[in-house]
Amino acid sequence: MHRMRPYFVIFILGAAIIGIFGFIQNTTAAQSQGLEIQDRIRQRIETGMVTVKNKKLFYMTNEVFLFYERRAYFPAWIHKDKISSQAKKLVKAIRNSDHEGLRPDDYHLESILALMLEIQLSRDGTEVSDIDQLVELEFLLTDAFLIYGSHLIFGRIDPIQIDPNWFIRQSGVDMAQVLQEALATKRVKEALTALLPMHDEYARLREKLAVYRKIAKSGGWPTVPLKNKDLKGESRAILDKRLAIEGFMQSAKSNKQFIFDNVLDRALAIYQFRNGLEPDGKLGPRTLQSLNVSADDRVKQIVVNMERWRWLPRDLQDRHILVNIANFQMEVFDQKDSFLNMRVVVGKTYRMTPVFSDRMTYLVINPYWFVPESIAQTDVLNNVKEDPNYLANQEIRVINGWENDSRMPATKGIDWNSVSSSNWSYRFIQDPGPRNLLGRVKFMFPNQFDVYLHDTPHKDTFTNARRDYSSGCIRVEKPLELTEYLLRGHPDWPPTRIRHMLSGGDYSTHTVMLPEPIAIHIVYWTAWIGNDKNLYFSPDIYGRDKALFAEMQAPLTSF
Repeated sequence: MHRMRPYFVIFILGAAIIGIFGFIQNTTAAQSQGLEIQDRIRQRIETGMVTVKNKKLFYMTNEVFLFYERRAYFPAWIHKDKISSQAKKLVKAIRNSDHEGLRPDDYHLESILALMLEIQLSRDGTEVSDIDQLVELEFLLTDAFLIYGSHLIFGRIDPIQIDPNWFIRQSGVDMAQVLQEALATKRVKEALTALLPMHDEYARLREKLAVYRKIAKSGGWPTVPLKNKDLKGESRAILDKRLAIEGFMQSAKSNKQFIFDNVLDRALAIYQFRNGLEPDGKLGPRTLQSLNVSADDRVKQIVVNMERWRWLPRDLQDRHILVNIANFQMEVFDQKDSFLNMRVVVGKTYRMTPVFSDRMTYLVINPYWFVPESIAQTDVLNNVKEDPNYLANQEIRVINGWENDSRMPATKGIDWNSVSSSNWSYRFIQDPGPRNLLGRVKFMFPNQFDVYLHDTPHKDTFTNARRDYSSGCIRVEKPLELTEYLLRGHPDWPPTRIRHMLSGGDYSTHTVMLPEPIAIHIVYWTAWIGNDKNLYFSPDIYGRDKALFAEMQAPLTSF
């Protein structure tokens, strides 16, 4: 064996000592800088300095301060003069925020990347990173997580700000605590994902957003210059291409739901069915107008409806009723599976059905209709002035004043032509019977809007494709089936009795408490995923989409 020469051993030991000394020196420097960063964070917060490069960029200043105060001002994203892996994962999540229909620029992406580059360049040049740069990056990353997380769980826009008829509210979430736990477990990406709406329909809307963005990026689809009689030659080819881009021509070859003589008519019918139109397979003016909505506009429509999903409660409950105002449809879900669906009639554009969540607790069989004062002073009063026998024919009684015993005959003693809202002192009550506008049953979930579900004597209205002509309440197509479902297991109301009361000549009134209350959510979706996993669109009957999208593109303001 060869022995090491003494000077070589001395060299190795010297190098080791120098290495150890360098390690200790670097570690000490890193620790010193860490303490300096911690102290600078504290100073900035105590003095209220929330600017980056002399610009106020924070949106959630109070939450940022709270987060650092809770952790004794210790840095969250910078460790030993290095940007942590969790910071890089946050940046990647922000880059992908457009997948949720949100904008990466809202979350300081440009400023964060610029600071990261400056810090990296100073490190590559063996210079000590500027403390203020590191602190500013800290603040920006924290603010970005808090605001992005808040947008995922609550929505980018406060719904009441843009839609005064939206009254659904979510419970609060301590976003500073969410961030602290995410950092402690090194699961920043997973923490943000957990804030997304939990519903499968939202995830599928995200998938469709990617599909339609790809279509739009590729040029969209051609404008159809057709009239009803012109379905030949070049015009026919354009229509075929337009339908093919969204996959309707391919669907028509295998879909037997609509029976038509040729593939084009069937493709049109499928398109109409998925776009809130009468599926007659004909190229009418409404169908033509819908076909010529651009791919870019469909992208916007998906984006705003993803935002509306973020406004909803995270848990709709295993048993719930979902009414989509824009689609004129209602579904009953049991154990989260669709159990019953039906058409509905909703409020007119000047008497919009509000959006809210509640709990249905009872129903009334053969209800009286206590006519709301706003309807009494307009619709009913106008009908009475035109036809003196209107109240008697409709079996509507009049109460003069607000005492229960102050009643007068419906057709005598009142000069209705002299009555107006300025001297109004009457109440109208329609008795149960075949003319009662609430039909044979109403489904109650007491709320501030006096809105409920109910039957209707006008069954023919459900055949129309567009059904927005109620006074705000929701008329249901299948009141018997809904009543049987809600009262199943009720000892006093077996199906035979329910059918007798809802279809026979007995108009006695019964108030029945539900054996089990059920959640009800009245929503407004113009783009949604059906039970067949396909994407559906409906007309924006209340004209809300455009304003919401514009607000989502506007610059953020501080919270």
